[in-house]
Formats: sequence, structure tokens, C-alpha cells
Amino acid sequence: MNQSIRFCTTPDGVQLAYAVSGEGPPLVMAATWLTHLEHQWESLAWRPWLDAFTREHKVLRHDSRGCGLSDRSTKNLSFETWVRDLECTVEAAGFRRFSMVGTCWGGPIAIEYAARHPEKVTHLVLYGTYARGTQRRGNSPNDKARARVMSDLTRLGWAQEDHAFLQLWASRFQPGGTLDHRRSWCDQMRAATCADTAIRLFQIGGNVDVREAARKIKCPVLIVHPERDVNVPIDEGRLLASLIPHCRFVQLDTENHMPLADEPAWEKLVAEVRSFLAQPEDGLATGHKCPPFGTLTPRERVILEGIAEGLGNAEIAGSLCLSEKTVRNHITRVFDKICVEHRYQAIVLAREAGFGRASRLVNKR
Repeated sequence: MNQSIRFCTTPDGVQLAYAVSGEGPPLVMAATWLTHLEHQWESLAWRPWLDAFTREHKVLRHDSRGCGLSDRSTKNLSFETWVRDLECTVEAAGFRRFSMVGTCWGGPIAIEYAARHPEKVTHLVLYGTYARGTQRRGNSPNDKARARVMSDLTRLGWAQEDHAFLQLWASRFQPGGTLDHRRSWCDQMRAATCADTAIRLFQIGGNVDVREAARKIKCPVLIVHPERDVNVPIDEGRLLASLIPHCRFVQLDTENHMPLADEPAWEKLVAEVRSFLAQPEDGLATGHKCPPFGTLTPRERVILEGIAEGLGNAEIAGSLCLSEKTVRNHITRVFDKICVEHRYQAIVLAREAGFGRASRLVNKR
């Protein structure tokens, strides 16, 4: 860990802690539920994220009001104050234009911020998140009863290692985790805040609705969602993707809301995010300039489908019963026609044009 922790004061007098770490292009991580700037570096859930991002970016994070090193005595908790707190820390850190990452509870905050400040956000990554909170999804009466039970368990078992609440927590966030992962979650809860504040934050998040803001986002957006996430169902990720113009949606093969560092889903997540954030703004924007896809032959269009689906040359060759050399020759001609030099550029342009969405090539295998 190599981070610089600083403090700023909001217009309503709340002191917020924020940290800057790493070197490279600026990246802002919206605060999520139960943060602690120092403890996150020890968390088995969060440390992989911080390592991955700070390796290539100058990362700005902050503790939400009521959590971590920020003012815990404040009673002014609301979605609007969360967004304004993000504005305050960005201003205090001197970040002018930057990429942004919003995970789970922090996703709606990032969405609202990006909609309000299109001049600042260059790329937006949304992971395991939603446009509408749990109370805005037309829940059944059983869901309300479940929410009450969750609150009771939270008050009774907050940060107790052997309590049933910890088992429930672990089963929802990292069902594939070990006992060490469960203990790490417990430590994070204990460090972040008290049970009453955690419940209040969770209740506010449950009533969030940023569907209109999502429709207003102008920057390129990457949405990544775990396929079997019980904490935020994948249908909420798909709904979010349907709201944001020209976004890219990636589904991870995992049951963990926060992928484990040793599972393939984590490697795929890092690769997708790294590729997305590495694209220059003008490179991503060219996806709207309609390259000459009409000049492609039927065979070249099928090859481009495979590229857009993320398949390698060997996989494309196997699907089409061609040699890899033949596939490479087709790819060279495709790249010449659509005026790109690298595979990632072709992927961006092709997906913006609608290639790769129907998984036509994958279904042939």
C-alpha cells in the first residue's frame, strides 16, 4: 500500500477522508457500502481491485460520510449527499478529467455523477450494479419481510465472527469464499461503521432510482455483471445496459458478487476493464462514425463476429473449419477495410456496430 490520505470539508460541514494512490491516468472509484480507506488494502475482497487499478492508474477513493475515516457523527445521509460528497472529493483532489468505476452500491452514485458532469468523465465502468434499488423493483411481500429479518440480523450479529449474519453475508457476497474470506468481511464491517449506520445506508440505497440519469450518460460505458449474483440479480445489470446508449455488456461466469482472485472470472474482469480503460477517448468515439462494414465479404463479416465475441484465432478457425493461417489472412483484410491496426480497436468498432451480440459464431461450435 502506498497512498496519501487527505481530508476535505463538504458545504454542510462534514469532514470526508479521501486517498490518492498509484501512478498513471486518473481514475475515480465511487464509494461503495462500508468502506475504510486503510482496511480495504487488507480485505481479501478489495485488495485485488486496488492492486489492479493502482498498478496502471492514479486512483482516487473516499470514505462515505458515516464510514471509515470520514465523519461518523453526521445524520445527514441521503443519495444526494453521496453524489455531492463525490463532487467534493474530486474537486479537493484536483482531478479534472478521469475514468470512473462504480461497483454495486456505488454504481448509482457513479451514474448520477457521470450524467451531471459529462465534461469530466471520459470512461465509466459499472460492475455488479443497478439503476434501481431493491425497493424500486416491484418486490413481493416476502421481500419486505426478508428485509426486516436482514435488519434484525445485522443489529444482533454485526461483526461477530460466529454469528448467523456473517454466514448470510458471506453467502450473498462471496459464496465461493473460504473461512478467511468470511473473516475478512467481518473485519471490514467492524472497521467501517456501526450497525445502525450500515442499516441506514442500506435503506437509502434500496430506494435509489437513476434510470433517467443512465439515459443521459454521454461517455463510453462498460457494464460487467456476475451471471449468478444473488446480491444484485443479473436482470438488473441487463436493465441498466438497456438504458445506457452504446454501452458494452459483459457477463461473468461466477456466483460471487465479488469475484475471488483465483477464479477465471476475475482474470476476465481485469482484462475487460484494462482493455476498455486503455482506449483513448477519440478511439472509442470512432465507433459512432460508421466504418465501411459494407465492404466486407460474408466470410469477413463472420470473422469479425468472432473477433467481436472475444474469440481467439484458433477458436474462430475451429468454429468455421478453417486453418488459423486462413483466419489470419481474413483478419488482415478486415483490419485494412475498417481502418484499424489492433484487435482491440476492431472489437470496439464492431461491437458499437452491433457485431458479436447474437453470439452467432459461438453457437456454431
